[in-house]
Amino acid sequence: MNKIFIIGLPRTATTSVCLAMLGLGFKTAHNAYTQHAFNEAQVLADTPIFCDYQHLDCHYPESKFIYLTREASVWLPSIKQLLQRMMTNLQRNDGGFNPHLKRCYNEVFSPLTIDNIAQDDFLLQCYQRHQQQVFRYFKHRPSNLLTIDVSKPESYQQLLAFLGIEPSQAKANGFEKINIGGKVKAWQALNNTLKIESTNKGRIDKVLY
Repeated sequence: MNKIFIIGLPRTATTSVCLAMLGLGFKTAHNAYTQHAFNEAQVLADTPIFCDYQHLDCHYPESKFIYLTREASVWLPSIKQLLQRMMTNLQRNDGGFNPHLKRCYNEVFSPLTIDNIAQDDFLLQCYQRHQQQVFRYFKHRPSNLLTIDVSKPESYQQLLAFLGIEPSQAKANGFEKINIGGKVKAWQALNNTLKIESTNKGRIDKVLY
């Protein structure tokens, strides 16, 4: 197994899955903006993973991919709140977020405008478009893709089976809820020797892989 890429969109429990991966003993990066992060991490999630998974599949052959789903009634208000909070820094030309993050959000939620991100129909179309692309891409390679909704009680056991890990080897028996109530800073505060930082003390690489 080369890498494990978590390719669910933001607010589909990527952080909870990353936390579970740490608990299973994997070096894990939630966001990756340096070559070092890609070299060191066994598991990578969020940006730019959800956007670049096809390129990463070619660059890291024999990798596994985990696609996260979430009920629309739960995902829509959560992603809307996140995008509205991020919007100014996503669209600034004089700074704001790093270019890898900007590119991914502007591609997946295109066209990214204040009016569009206020519309449930638009956001749902973005979600469905991304999902259809993922399913189409892995259509003939089902063994490389796991699709789970972490709110489902069977999802953790499905993850273990996908990774070839016996339940008796796992320290936990489910996914821990994190980043509740729209907060997205829990990962930054996490102290774990297996956690791989997404940047080099705030600096990014222009070329990642």
